[in-house]
Amino acid sequence: MSDATPPRKPKPSVRAIGNRQLSPATLMMGYGFDPMLSEGSLKPPIFLTSTFAFESAAAGKRHFEGITGKRPGGADGLVYSRFNGPNQEILEARLGVWDDAEDALVFSSGMSAIATLLLAHVSMKDVIVHSGPLYAATETLIARILSRFGATYLDFPAEASREEMDDILDRAKTMAAAQGGKVAMVYLESPANPTNALVDVEAMRAAVDAAFAADARPPIAIDNTFLGPLWSAPLKHGADIVLYSLTKYAGGHSDLVAGGVLGAKHWLAPIRMMRNTIGTICDPNTAWMLLRSLETIELRMTRAGENAEKVCEFLRTHPKVEGLGYLGFLPDGPQRDIFERHCAGAGSTFSLFIKGGEEESFRFLDALQIAKLAVSLGGTETLASHPAAMTHLSVPQDRKDRLGITDN
Repeated sequence: MSDATPPRKPKPSVRAIGNRQLSPATLMMGYGFDPMLSEGSLKPPIFLTSTFAFESAAAGKRHFEGITGKRPGGADGLVYSRFNGPNQEILEARLGVWDDAEDALVFSSGMSAIATLLLAHVSMKDVIVHSGPLYAATETLIARILSRFGATYLDFPAEASREEMDDILDRAKTMAAAQGGKVAMVYLESPANPTNALVDVEAMRAAVDAAFAADARPPIAIDNTFLGPLWSAPLKHGADIVLYSLTKYAGGHSDLVAGGVLGAKHWLAPIRMMRNTIGTICDPNTAWMLLRSLETIELRMTRAGENAEKVCEFLRTHPKVEGLGYLGFLPDGPQRDIFERHCAGAGSTFSLFIKGGEEESFRFLDALQIAKLAVSLGGTETLASHPAAMTHLSVPQDRKDRLGITDN
C-alpha cells in the first residue's frame, strides 16, 4: 500500500435493506466482516498472531483502559489475542444476530464459558439456584468445585411449577442471608441433559422479579445448547444470559470445541473481564471454522429436526421401547404448554428408554450400524450414548435416581 493510499475504515454491516430486516441465515454470509480490510478476501483470513501493533502510544493506552475496565465498553481496538482478535470479534457479531443479543463472547469450550460465567458472577458465601438435571460437568463445577471456595447451591426439578420456583428462591434468600452472601445467579438448562425436560423460563423470570428488588436481582442464565439458536430464544422469554456449547449445532461437524455466552452488556461486562484475566477465549482457527459452520446452521438444524421426527415416529410404537423423551410428542400438560410458548421446533436430540436395563441398552447401542457410539450432539452424523454410564457417570447414584437418569 502506497503512502498516498487513504486509511481504510470498516464499512458498517448491513442488517436491513429499506424497511426489510435481513434474516439471520442471510446475515451469516458476511455480517461483521469488511473484505476491504483484508485485501478484498471474500472470507476472513485466519489471524494467527499473538499481539497487535498500536497506531500510536495514545491508542495503546486507550485500548488498555477498555481492557482493564477503567473505561466501560471494552477495548475499541485489537490488543492481544488473550483479549480479542478479528476472527473472534466477527464470530461474536454473528452469534449475537440469532438471539438478538446486545453482546456476545466466545470461549475455548462450552465448559470454559460456563466456568468463566460463574467465576465472574459468584463470590464466596453466595448461593446459586439451578434447575436439574444439568450437564454432568456443570453439576460437578457447581457442587464440587465452587463449593470449595465457599459458594453453595439449591436445585429444583426442571419441570417445577411457579409455586416451586417461588419456594426455592425464598429458601435461597434465607440461606444467602445466613451465610452473609447473596443469591448470585439462577442457572437453568432447558431442555435438560439428558432427560429433555423443559424449564418455564417465563415463570422463573416472574418469580425472580417478584422475589428481588430490581437493583438486587440475580441474572438468569440458561444453557440453550439443545435447542439454540434455531428452536428457542430464551432472551425473549426472560433470560438475561444465554450459553452455548458451540461444539454442537453451531460447529455442526464434530471437528471443533468452543463455547459462547450472549446477553446484555451489563451482564457480560464482568464475564469479559474474567475472560481477559484467565484466558478462556476461543482461538482464531476455531473461530474461523465456526464462521464457516454458521453459514449452514439453519439448513443443518432444519434437516436434523425433520429426520429426528421420523426416527421418533418409528420408535414411539416399537414394542421394545418403554418411553421417549422427544419434545415433538409431548402429551397435553405443563411441559406441552412450555414447549408451545418457548420453542419453535422439537430439536433433534432426544432420550430413548429401552425395556430392560443396562444390559439391554448396551445391546441396542452395540447393534447400531449407521449411528456412531459417541458422546456429543448436533453434528452432521447421528450419535448415540448411554448417559447413566457415560456422560453422567460422575453424578451420584441417588441423584441420578431422583432425576430419572436410569440404566435403560
